[in-house]
Amino acid sequence: MKFIADLHLHSKFSRATSRDMTFDTMAWWAKIKGISLLATADFTHPEWFFLTKQKLEPAGNGLFHLKNPQRPENEYLRAVAFSPSDVSFILSTEISFIYSKKGKVRKVHLLLLAPDFESVEKINSRLAQLGGNLRSDGRPILGMDAKAFVKMVADLCPRCVVIPAHIWTPWFSLFGANSGFDAIEECFEEMTPFIFALETGLSSDPPMNWRLSALDRYALVSNSDAHSPSKIGREANAFDTEYSYKGLVEAIRSKDPAKFLHTIEFFPEEGKYHYDGHRKCGVLLSPRESIAHRDLCPKCGKRLTIGVMHRIEELADREEVRDRGLRIPYKNLIPLNEIIAQACQKTPDCQSVWDLYFRFIHEFGNEQKILAEVPTSELRRIPPEKVGRGIDRMRKNLVKILPGHDGFYGVISLFEEEEDQAAAGGQLSLF
Repeated sequence: MKFIADLHLHSKFSRATSRDMTFDTMAWWAKIKGISLLATADFTHPEWFFLTKQKLEPAGNGLFHLKNPQRPENEYLRAVAFSPSDVSFILSTEISFIYSKKGKVRKVHLLLLAPDFESVEKINSRLAQLGGNLRSDGRPILGMDAKAFVKMVADLCPRCVVIPAHIWTPWFSLFGANSGFDAIEECFEEMTPFIFALETGLSSDPPMNWRLSALDRYALVSNSDAHSPSKIGREANAFDTEYSYKGLVEAIRSKDPAKFLHTIEFFPEEGKYHYDGHRKCGVLLSPRESIAHRDLCPKCGKRLTIGVMHRIEELADREEVRDRGLRIPYKNLIPLNEIIAQACQKTPDCQSVWDLYFRFIHEFGNEQKILAEVPTSELRRIPPEKVGRGIDRMRKNLVKILPGHDGFYGVISLFEEEEDQAAAGGQLSLF
């Protein structure tokens, strides 16, 4: 069975997360986005896990369905037909580990998937016994070594899956410039064999990760890490395998392109930490430029926030991979509301953009179909036809991006050539 899965997001109990991140709203948005399998998120949080058991029922395959879907109040969502079988959930959470190892403070985020409520209860109980304050945040902060956590999970529930999250993010990740490691084995030691997948994060894509031969044996997954419903599915994974927890895990572990079809990616330059920079000073630098400045801000002299591209350059042992062999393919996509916003010269979250967004959804089904499958000749039927043209340019990689840095998303331009021509004729360009 073909399906798209987003395995990492957050509930309303996580910091800096929308109050709309509830099961009903998440499920409706997942259908709108074209996501069939969605993370429950935050199962370590006592209140959210209580709601998880109230709202979801086992489907008999290691996945879960909504018991009694409640239509959201949002008028856009209420107009979308929905049944409990449209979207399944997988038990999932992210945990932050802050601890000292080899004389350095480490800050590593791990994604955890579980096959049943019993496994979650075992894990939550053990973490509480170890002094973890699980109620403080949907993504709790624990002081234990990431290796010790993996060993605990392997002992309690061998069927659980641990995936290092957004592995290149500067502040909280496996390879982060500020608090990470230079090799997976440095972090997990003898528990390294339990890890078989890595999450690339918004600021990197598969080809960037392929430059490290040490990562060849790992499956690369992509997820939204959504903190609000409309961000669901901005990165995701496409499968053609048995629709079950077991089928999903085996497809990822096998790295078989016949089962793990492709990942759905941001253009990595759009990610918040792609290049180096110092936002307070308005400084944006490529890795080569940063090295020339000894990684110091040329304006204030303080250390730059070292981005993902710089970190990959430090650890890579090859320039590129030409023979992709059995590597999982990928697709770079831009969220539909961002394309509409550029076509209409509006902001992505303004009312008129969402009006047009849902007109496309009602006409063509879901966002993934619109971005990757529907012929552009069909898309251009809905005015302004510039939206369809923008999607066509995205599919052809005719995209220009001012790279993201130091917490700022990159700025994408799909119509720069047209706008330059308009500006030459006396009109203002979009950027």
